[in-house]
Amino acid sequence: MTEVSDKIGTVYLVGAGPGDPGLITVRGKKLVDSADAIVYDALANRALLPPDAVEKGLPELFFVGKRGGDSKSVPQEDINELLVKLAREGKKVVRLKGGDPFVFGRGSEEAQALNESSIPFEVVPGITAGIAAPAYAGIPVTHRGLSTSVTFVTGHEDPGKATTQTNWKALAQAGGTIVLYMGVKTLPAIAAALIEGGMPPEIPAAAIQWGTVSRQRTVVATLATLSDEAAKQGISAPVITVIGWAVVLRDEISWFETRPLFGRQIVVTRAAQTSTVLSDKFADLGADVIEMPATQIARLDLSPLREELKNLDEYSWLIFTSRNAVAIFWEQLLGGCRDARALAGLKIGAVGPATAGALLEHGIAVDVIPERFVAEGLLEKLSERDDVSGSRVLYVTAEGAREVLPDGLTALGADVNVIAAYRSIQDGTGAKKLRRAIEEGTVSVVTFTSASAVRSYVDVVGEDLALKTRAASIGPQTTEAINAAGIELLCEATESTTDGLVAAVLRALS
Repeated sequence: MTEVSDKIGTVYLVGAGPGDPGLITVRGKKLVDSADAIVYDALANRALLPPDAVEKGLPELFFVGKRGGDSKSVPQEDINELLVKLAREGKKVVRLKGGDPFVFGRGSEEAQALNESSIPFEVVPGITAGIAAPAYAGIPVTHRGLSTSVTFVTGHEDPGKATTQTNWKALAQAGGTIVLYMGVKTLPAIAAALIEGGMPPEIPAAAIQWGTVSRQRTVVATLATLSDEAAKQGISAPVITVIGWAVVLRDEISWFETRPLFGRQIVVTRAAQTSTVLSDKFADLGADVIEMPATQIARLDLSPLREELKNLDEYSWLIFTSRNAVAIFWEQLLGGCRDARALAGLKIGAVGPATAGALLEHGIAVDVIPERFVAEGLLEKLSERDDVSGSRVLYVTAEGAREVLPDGLTALGADVNVIAAYRSIQDGTGAKKLRRAIEEGTVSVVTFTSASAVRSYVDVVGEDLALKTRAASIGPQTTEAINAAGIELLCEATESTTDGLVAAVLRALS
């Protein structure tokens, strides 16, 4: 029996936008992130859901996707009842709907059901696909001199039916742009009705599949020929169809599909805590990014580090080779009620600009950074100095890191204390989706930023599938691991940074 809370919850009818997760409103995202339960559609991008929801079960997730003609579709009455039930349990409920709740989204029916049950609700509008998909295809729905009006029409209504709510003849003679939602199957009949109503058969028209996401495909033809052309190119739902003279502007202002990595599927495998930056860089270039963090950062026993932080005045050098080491070091330093002033007497070395940048965020400028962003490069720079021999060096690093630096510094006459602050552990999040993409042959390249990521990747997807992909490497040590695994190397970054890796992939795939 369902528990009914003394306090009634609230239901938020939130527009998820047309597909691109960046197009949800600030209000909508805030509600999604703070919800107790999320009831979401098939067209609401799952990237909008809280990342830990599946594993932790909070917030509760309820998929209620509907597809035309699909027997597995959830009836609208069941969705209404679910919203009422969750609210009566005292939950903060987000009903996440593709596009805008009130534009062919049946959000108004849900609002009616909530009102009838005395459930408080709020409507958060979203960007509707009828505007966004054409914009991403380079087609304005209005344009001075070409179209001064736009009409949104459901494409589910067949003009051949005995009764119809749409006056196709009036639409044909109204001028302006017509935007059809979900009209793939009825497009031939709709085109015939518009032409019969007086619309010129040669008027430009476009069908946009999966608008605003990296799978977007656009077919441009005329009103008379679009249906045949879309079928020829395998265009299927979800589709937005645009009919009107503004379609001709696509040749001039198409922008989304012309980005350099558009249509390329790129896998990002790196520590879960740091994958977003690299993913965003590839997505901004138009790539379809699959995130599969191959490793997570796990802190080790940090009592040895805390102990050495009390004795920083005994050291001359502090060495870092990763942002993770910097983050953990700083966390422990502040935890000991100390700050940047504790490093005043130390010289600092960093393996590359990313590590140096992490230090600079805390107001610390490094003394030594190599031209080659690897341990060997840092060792070469340190060997040129006369203040390393006889000095004490604190080296904060990962468990199992190569011995190049400590061995080399010891050979230079330094007394090196190596503190392992963290380890990389395997993380197979996203492996199922990735395996499917590899099997379908859609993956363009898998990017690696460490040797451990290569090993974890092979363990997660399996050797057979791993060998079916090509790899992009951030640097020499990672390349060695790729070669050892037998994976084909597509490219290696000339500069061992995320920007260098992105540039290498861009050159290779362009």
